[in-house]
Amino acid sequence: MPHGSLTLPARLHLLAWDTATGEAAGAAPLVRAGALTELAQRGLLLDDDGIATPADLDALTGDPVLDGLLELVRESRPHRWRDWVTLHARVTADAVRQQLTADGYLGTERRRVLGVFPAADHVLRRADVVEALREEARRTLAGPLTAVSAREAAATALAVAAALPTPVAPVGGDGHAESCRRRVDELAERSGVAGIVRELCAALRTTAVAAAGR
Repeated sequence: MPHGSLTLPARLHLLAWDTATGEAAGAAPLVRAGALTELAQRGLLLDDDGIATPADLDALTGDPVLDGLLELVRESRPHRWRDWVTLHARVTADAVRQQLTADGYLGTERRRVLGVFPAADHVLRRADVVEALREEARRTLAGPLTAVSAREAAATALAVAAALPTPVAPVGGDGHAESCRRRVDELAERSGVAGIVRELCAALRTTAVAAAGR
């Protein structure tokens, strides 16, 4: 599958993959934010005064990850967008990981815990796709907004907000950081669901700060 056809949560899971450690630890909130954004861009989740609200009780996307999240939102009591970033986020991340494994982006290696209990580790099979996604994110941050699609804008804004171990944005001084924040805000606007993406970015920044303080 060409990487251009990847859903937002799948793209973000790969962007979160740390090729140095061989894992995507802590990716679940980012992956969940990507799924929420894609559902909003498709018009299947609407914003009702800050609450993520299904637009239709029967509509489906045909993608098991997105449809699983839609079902979860429909069956749960109302929550704000920022709450959904972490609420049962592992469910979405695990489903994306299975999807990426089935499509050949990830593989599995069997091992035994304590020499007895069977377990499996996920390994990256398509490092070239991860690098291509990172390069695309860098171009999105630096290039003209008119050349950026709504999907690319959302993916890059969320990835920068999540402060990934392997950053998609160049590291610079305070002035550069401020410029990057402005660009992320512009990308949120470009996403077509600006208020939702800004809310999700704020939640991801909070989550990243909390994780760094552990």
